[in-house]
Amino acid sequence: MITIKLIKDSDFEVTVKLKSTTQHEVHVSNDFHKSLTDGKVSHESLIKASFEFLLERESNNSILSQFDLEVISQYFPEYEKEIKKRLKP
Repeated sequence: MITIKLIKDSDFEVTVKLKSTTQHEVHVSNDFHKSLTDGKVSHESLIKASFEFLLERESNNSILSQFDLEVISQYFPEYEKEIKKRLKP
């Protein structure tokens, strides 16, 4: 289960409850959000899809506790292409 709460501006607190519960602080710039979604889905939907993507590849305990969403591409080069496909209506 993934819950997302806006902290301020473009910063979100993400809680992942699986075998263990982890919390993550995630920053999503408006430019990056727009480049992936064309502004057609919320920041929260982008974050949820991004965490689902990450959880398919690693445990929630392995996900950084604080990061900018853009950094995912450094670890998983297919991230942006895959997220764009997942978020298409």
